[in-house]
Amino acid sequence: MTRVGVFGAGGRMGATVCAAVLDAPDLELVAAVDPQHAGERVAGTELTIADSPEALEAAATDVSVDFTVVAGARENLRWCAAHDVHAVVGTTGFTEDDLDELSNLFEHSAANAFVAPNFAIGAVLLMRFAAQAAPWFETGEIIELHHNKKVDAPSGTAMLTAHRMAAASQQWAPDPTSDVVAEGARGGLVDDAIRIHSVRMQGMVAHQEVILGTTGETLTLRHDSYDRSSFMPGVLLAVRKVGGLPNGLTVGLDALLDA
Repeated sequence: MTRVGVFGAGGRMGATVCAAVLDAPDLELVAAVDPQHAGERVAGTELTIADSPEALEAAATDVSVDFTVVAGARENLRWCAAHDVHAVVGTTGFTEDDLDELSNLFEHSAANAFVAPNFAIGAVLLMRFAAQAAPWFETGEIIELHHNKKVDAPSGTAMLTAHRMAAASQQWAPDPTSDVVAEGARGGLVDDAIRIHSVRMQGMVAHQEVILGTTGETLTLRHDSYDRSSFMPGVLLAVRKVGGLPNGLTVGLDALLDA
């Protein structure tokens, strides 16, 4: 039985993770941390949400799951590395410097870290398909649409998709736009190749569309997460496998799907 602790347990994603762990017969929810909800009970349990990661140590936690904000996640992961607790991270907004630091911290820890910008298996497959298709098209753009509480733009999934598409082909056509009427109308440019357009709107969860075009045809790839439960199979897969990953940091659900 793997003992699991959840950072951000009082938030929307954290609460969903707690429920998924409780429903998994091979996992046990032993700790919940969220300073903004300290003292509250995890729904359906007698477990009280704590205000500090020491609760994970007291509960002899094997694996932590972090769905918080990047500033808090940095501190949580430093604590996990120092206390040899495996970490599964869905928090977005990490910089390359952050990832370098995490890699170094966990290389010197008895625990491993796993970070994924998206835990929906369909979204991971979309990224693969977009990279496979990229060499056959001269133009490509991404539209990512998320709920109105998401603070980073573009999304981590969109950024990773753009990087993979750009790496898959060197034959991207130049942008023909010569007159930008409204600043930002052409979106953000990634790797001098792929433009990303971010939508933040009430009623949405997480959605991404990749549009590829060449002479006489277009190809549209789209993934939609309508509920946060769509991320749980990927999260639980990571919780089960993180302990067997190479020492240090692993990024992206692809690594688990191929394992």
